[in-house]
Amino acid sequence: MPALRHIFWLGLKELLSLWHDPVLLGFIAYAFTVSVMMSVNQAVEVRNASIAIVDEDRSALSTRLREAFLPPRFQRPVASSLDAMNRGLQSGRFTFGLDIPPQFEADVRAGKRPALQLNVDATAVAQAFNGASDISQVVALEVTRFVGTGQPAVPSVRPVLRVRYNPNKAPDWFLSIAQLVMMITILSMVLPAVALIREREHGTIGHLLALPLTPAEMLLAKIWTNALVVQAGTLVCLELVVRRYLQVPLAGSVLLFLGGTAAYQFAATAIGVLVATAVRTVPQYILLNLLIVAPMIFLSGVFTPAESMPPLLYRLMAVSPLRHYVDFSAAVLFRGAALADVWREIATMAALGAALLGAALLRFRRHIGPAL
Repeated sequence: MPALRHIFWLGLKELLSLWHDPVLLGFIAYAFTVSVMMSVNQAVEVRNASIAIVDEDRSALSTRLREAFLPPRFQRPVASSLDAMNRGLQSGRFTFGLDIPPQFEADVRAGKRPALQLNVDATAVAQAFNGASDISQVVALEVTRFVGTGQPAVPSVRPVLRVRYNPNKAPDWFLSIAQLVMMITILSMVLPAVALIREREHGTIGHLLALPLTPAEMLLAKIWTNALVVQAGTLVCLELVVRRYLQVPLAGSVLLFLGGTAAYQFAATAIGVLVATAVRTVPQYILLNLLIVAPMIFLSGVFTPAESMPPLLYRLMAVSPLRHYVDFSAAVLFRGAALADVWREIATMAALGAALLGAALLRFRRHIGPAL
């Protein structure tokens, strides 16, 4: 069919334009490699935290406490005085400072409840809250082991925890996939939109319309070429970065994930084109796009469960394709879901994509009028 030939050759033109844009190629390569690798360093669990211990008791129990803080969560504790600990906290050398008071072991043996002082540098936001909780647990566990039978009896009902899909609760697994989803979203919206704006800035839209082409053919050509680029980057990221470099086990089918990603890309691309038709320059598009991408990402459930949002936002975000894509990605990559388990998410993304693509095509027809 002539329309398919037009879309194919226009798509090749888009690929050649992208090939001759080293800055954009570099950004795509960075998005699917370095950014995903760096995302695992954003974990909020305690890792390699610095701690100083002021041991004013110098007993067997205080020695056990000093030896209980082990890598990788904590650095080797530094024996310190009160003044040195305070100076270390003030200078940022230490994140935590634990003061063990005199007669601590004797008070524990006597059945008293002596207090330990924990000083926290809360400017280290990523570790301060969780680190304080971890230190409290370490201290409580060591004191319980030291006292032994002197502690209250264990309750007769003991819960048994079974962690599914991520037994070690490794944040690297979650963060790498979350970053990949973010990059797919951003690139699916940005690449075709930037190509469209550049056509207008360079005045080549009028040249294209002088040919036997329709607006739908021009738009679909930009969509399939940029979708192909993002799909290729996604496959490389999953196999080389996520699976091999970060050692994240992918439980489900990569082909199924790519198929669902294609359905999501149509919706994300349509949103990007809609935004592009409302601006005249790339900087304007980037600024306006920030107002759309940020709420989409943070309210989609990619970082926190969608169910924890206020009820009104939870219902409103049902119209966001990213919300359904996050559920689809977690189900396929972590829980090994098959097509029968996720077809509703794929169908919802396809339906939203069709509606958004229709609106984008309508806006695109009106958008190219002033360019003639």
